[in-house]
Amino acid sequence: QVQLVESGGGLVQAGGSLRLSCTASGEIFSINTMGWYRQAPGKQRELVARITTGGTTNYADSVKGRFTISRDNAKNTVNLEMSSLKPEDTGVYYCNLAFYRLGHFYNYWGQGTQVTVSS
Repeated sequence: QVQLVESGGGLVQAGGSLRLSCTASGEIFSINTMGWYRQAPGKQRELVARITTGGTTNYADSVKGRFTISRDNAKNTVNLEMSSLKPEDTGVYYCNLAFYRLGHFYNYWGQGTQVTVSS
């Protein structure tokens, strides 16, 4: 089994910064993608940013230039540095780990951490 433990959410004023961290443990295939998704009230969960083991990143257009994702492969951690936060960044942020192994797709989620940006 795989566990994802997130930390770093909270309340911040617009224009402020926050840092989210997630650590994965368990049976993790060495080649994987880790990322952050968010879900605002009444909306679907959406990709914020993700990063592969090799360092390739993808960002939602809405966060490009403001958020930076990074990872430490040796520690199975992924971080999300969020700056210039906007009220529309408010939501529950979920850490995600995904990989293929022996023809099967494995997809894991953390419990979520609340990010609230006040105007």
